Amino acid sequence: MEYSSLKYDTMLDIVPIPAFQDNYIWTLHDRQHAVVVDPGDAAPVRAYLDTHKLKLAAILCTHHHHDHVGGICELAQVYNVPVHGPQHENIPCISHAVGEGDAVAIAELGIRLEVLDIPGHTRGHIAYLGMGAVFCGDTLFGCGCGRLFEGTAAQLHHSLQRLAHLPGDTRVYCAHEYTEANIRFALACEPGNALLKQRQADARALRAAGQPTLPSTIALERATNPFLRCTEAEVIRNAERQAGLELAPGNEVAVFTALREWKNHFS
Repeated sequence: MEYSSLKYDTMLDIVPIPAFQDNYIWTLHDRQHAVVVDPGDAAPVRAYLDTHKLKLAAILCTHHHHDHVGGICELAQVYNVPVHGPQHENIPCISHAVGEGDAVAIAELGIRLEVLDIPGHTRGHIAYLGMGAVFCGDTLFGCGCGRLFEGTAAQLHHSLQRLAHLPGDTRVYCAHEYTEANIRFALACEPGNALLKQRQADARALRAAGQPTLPSTIALERATNPFLRCTEAEVIRNAERQAGLELAPGNEVAVFTALREWKNHFS
């Protein structure tokens, strides 16, 4: 399946190339050159580039999990392009290790992306910010967040708060189509949230039409994502009920930790 392009003021198309069961390999291009983010599989990327007669200019990756990096070495070898990735993770074929405060300039597309350290899902997870968009891998999902594989709950909560403080119209490009499942959990956390109910209807309509639920926006995540709403009374109350304990007032990390543990076992 190939989704339609999303066009923005940058004159770039941003296209999700589906991979595996639910991954998106975000591809930025100007109809001549392209950049891919988290290419876990080289085959669909090569097919897309060939079909659209695009020259690959660079590869970006956010963290070391195989479904995000599995295609990097093949693509780097075939196209001889720079590969940017997190400096605190061991990823084969990275040519430019980057971290907080760095920027990635893609001359062919005329863009510059800032690098943010957002650990938690993995120890060295990064995001790329620019053009009014953030490519955040598996840290922030549509109405959810990544699991804690290597970092701590406090780290992931802090990383999510960094993203939550971006401008509200920032478009959120995460790497998996998890939104509908995440909304079901969010409704268990905050059943009284009318915007969340509308988001569920919108997501169902998009998926029924064969379209992705992404990109989201930071404003939409602030309004509906329970992991960004750890100060909301209904979210706290349901987290406490599920955990079977009273959480310390004002302790957002404790609320977040309870929510993340609840989500780990939610079905």
